[in-house]
Amino acid sequence: MFKFVSYRTNLLLGAGIMVLIATTLSFTHANAGDMVPDPISTKAQWLNSPPLTSEKLRGKVVLVEFWTFGCVNCRHTLPYIKTWSDKYGTDGLLVVGVHTPEFPYEKDRGNVERAIRNLGITYPVVMDNQYEIWNAYKNRYWPAQYLLDAQGRLRHKHFGEGAYQETERMIQTLPAEAQQGSTATKR
Repeated sequence: MFKFVSYRTNLLLGAGIMVLIATTLSFTHANAGDMVPDPISTKAQWLNSPPLTSEKLRGKVVLVEFWTFGCVNCRHTLPYIKTWSDKYGTDGLLVVGVHTPEFPYEKDRGNVERAIRNLGITYPVVMDNQYEIWNAYKNRYWPAQYLLDAQGRLRHKHFGEGAYQETERMIQTLPAEAQQGSTATKR
C-alpha cells in the first residue's frame, strides 16, 4: 500500500539531507584559515618547472589548481587561470597546476606535455598520477582551486566552474597583505 507523505515531511527530510551533506563536506575539505599541505610530492613529475619546494613557495600567494586535460570543465576554467597567472604573477601569485588524471590515458607524460603545449600553459604543472597531492588536500573535484596566502593558509576554495570574480578579488588582496606583512616584519 502506498502511503502519502506530507509536503512538510518532505521539506524537513530534504533539509536534513542538506545539513548532512554540508556537514560531511566541511569535515572532508580544508576550510578558510586552515594550513594546507604544499603542492609537493615525492612521486610526482614536474613539468614547466623544476620541482617546487616549501622554500620556493614561502612568502608567495599560491593558487593550487587541480585539473586534468580530458575534463571539459577544467578547459572552461583554464582561460581564467592563465590570465590570473600572467596578470598577477609579478605581484607575487604563483599558480601551480596539479594534473591528477581521471582516466588511464591522462597518466601518460607525453599526453600531458602535449596538452600543456596545445593549451598554452606556462605556469608550473605537477603530474599527480599517484593522487598523493590530491589526497593530501582531500580533494574530490575537477577542477578545484585552493588559494593560499603567503603563510600557507587556505583563504579561498572553489570547486567546478564559476565564482571567477570572487576568486580574482581574493587574488588581488592577498599579495598586498603579504607585502604589508613583510614590511611590518622588517620594522
